[in-house]
Amino acid sequence: MAIGVWISLIFYFVLMLGIGFYAWLQSTSSPEEYMLGGRRLRPSVAALSAGASDMSGWLLLGLPGALFASGLVSSWIGIGLFCGAFANWIIVAPRLREQTKRYDDSLTIPAFLANRFPTRALALRTVSAVIIVIFFAVYTASGLVAGGKLFTSAFSGMFEFGSLSGYTTGIWLTLAIVLSYTVVGGFLAVSLTDFCQGSIIMLALVAMPLTVLFGSGGGGLSQASNTLANVDPNFLSWFHGLGLLGFLSAVTWGLGYFGQPHIIVRFMAIRSVKEVPRARNIGMSWMAVSLIGAISVGVFGRAYAVRNGLDIGDSETIFIVLSDLLFNPFVTGFLYAALLAAIMSTISSQLLVASSSLTEDFYRLFLRKEASKRESVTIGRISVLIVGLIAAVIASNPNSQVLGLVSHAWAGFGAAFGPMIILSLTWRRMSGTGAVAGLATGAITVIVWILLGWDQSMLGGPGVYEIMPGFALAWLAIYGVSLATETSGEFRAAPAS
Repeated sequence: MAIGVWISLIFYFVLMLGIGFYAWLQSTSSPEEYMLGGRRLRPSVAALSAGASDMSGWLLLGLPGALFASGLVSSWIGIGLFCGAFANWIIVAPRLREQTKRYDDSLTIPAFLANRFPTRALALRTVSAVIIVIFFAVYTASGLVAGGKLFTSAFSGMFEFGSLSGYTTGIWLTLAIVLSYTVVGGFLAVSLTDFCQGSIIMLALVAMPLTVLFGSGGGGLSQASNTLANVDPNFLSWFHGLGLLGFLSAVTWGLGYFGQPHIIVRFMAIRSVKEVPRARNIGMSWMAVSLIGAISVGVFGRAYAVRNGLDIGDSETIFIVLSDLLFNPFVTGFLYAALLAAIMSTISSQLLVASSSLTEDFYRLFLRKEASKRESVTIGRISVLIVGLIAAVIASNPNSQVLGLVSHAWAGFGAAFGPMIILSLTWRRMSGTGAVAGLATGAITVIVWILLGWDQSMLGGPGVYEIMPGFALAWLAIYGVSLATETSGEFRAAPAS
């Protein structure tokens, strides 16, 4: 591996550690500072932090890999996500920022739900915290799988130590780097590193497709189109082979945004409700550029591979392969850093949210109600370590697919929390019993759907993405049970403009 690559990567690692140390000095004296950065995030930091923590390794590995293998038809996932993210900024962001502060300054989603529905506070905090820890362990594992693939593909043979494969070493190195600044600096460290990582990701996703198209061996846009048409006349079709269920399964990825704790927690940390529109504009612009770049990497990467006779064994490594082939070592190191940034920004956010739930919704709720601020921060750090180790075990299978793991966790959160978050913020008639029913219905539906294999094949036909039935049934459960139960004793959400 060229020295330039190592220089770029070392600089990146030092930068992340420096940010973590700065955050440790600035905001780790209380649970609110460690878990929400004191609710002082600037719009630009909140926007890029939400985007970077959302996209993860699937943006540079999973999505380009799907486009590389299946063609432009797979881009509907990205389109659905963009629409869902925009709706999330409009519907959830301003209301959640205002109401989590008003309802006893809630620091976590389970705490907000408990304060919003005090008659079912214990059940909501317990069930939601369990769901958060379980699905985040799987979600975090997807990021570690991406890290393992990076170290296996980019540093072939360099990180094999005795019985440890390069993949296994990559998992543990990725986790160690993330833990080094997340444990120390908390939410502020995660958000500031996300801002830097989001900038790196966007630059990489602009540079890569342009170089693939117009660099040596690219041939330009028309040549790429001709090459793809010769390989598969339907490769650039938006709808070929896409039935109604397949289309809905792709675009309904966007429903998941309403229930992703590691994303919506950024809304809780913005300095004020008035700054939400500015943050939304920054975040959606970043997302549009990044998604177009990721789609372009997959599509034009396929054309480049065909024209130059490249054998890509794992389509999810196309970004890594092109980074190594097309750029000088310093730029290659920057692109590897972009991939690590996508991986680590999401892992760090997920670990922090999971640890916050373990601290606030388990430790302080059941074990030490009078725990001091310092003790709570310490328990939060220990919880980060525990969830990270569990995720590493889940990620240990080298045959795991990044997009597959992400899709299951995404659906789990979206179905369990999405309808509940939307209705709790906008519908006065919602009851605590209805909230519990929706939470349980969404999570159980997703798990059962996956176990039955209906996400892959259903009744002899194509599979249906589990977020569709999970989201719909959870919504109906909340609506039906709320109408059938009393709301006396509940706080009434005031619909925000």
